[in-house]
Amino acid sequence: MNITVFGGSAPRPESPEYEFAYDLGKNLATAGHTVLTGGYMGIMEAVSKGAAESNGHVIGITCEEIERWRHNGKNLWVKEEWRLPTLHDRILKLIDSCDIAIALPGGPGTLAEIVLMWNRIQIEVIPPKPIIIVGEGWKKVFHVLYQEQAKYINENYMKLLHFVNTNEDILSYLINPNEINKL
Repeated sequence: MNITVFGGSAPRPESPEYEFAYDLGKNLATAGHTVLTGGYMGIMEAVSKGAAESNGHVIGITCEEIERWRHNGKNLWVKEEWRLPTLHDRILKLIDSCDIAIALPGGPGTLAEIVLMWNRIQIEVIPPKPIIIVGEGWKKVFHVLYQEQAKYINENYMKLLHFVNTNEDILSYLINPNEINKL
């Protein structure tokens, strides 16, 4: 499968978040999956490095807008770069090119990626695809969103989001999708 991994750019090598993402990349590659990331630093770099060091295929979807702002290119472990002009194009390519998306901890960019994918599934622009969301932080965010905005969110749409905490949970989901608890 093509698996997109969303996540923040802040984690640095040897941080727990970076190590988690590195292990995830290794696990996905070892299982034979192609990894797609935003192609830059932090979570994206860690996943790419783990996958590349396990002989997996790593696609980095980069964009000119980010590089004009940040002044750096793709990380060293990207094996295939898909370069696009805008952040909007980049996010849509990450969403549309995957069979499953995994969201690790991150900030507004990661939240935007999760919510845009979720909304595109809801309005049937793309077919339903699992969105695996990692960490108690994200689970709390979506729990509060649903509590406060329940009259605007169909309960069936919440079932598209799968909350996990460990790499083992992610791998279990990939093997048996019915085993993951929903919010």
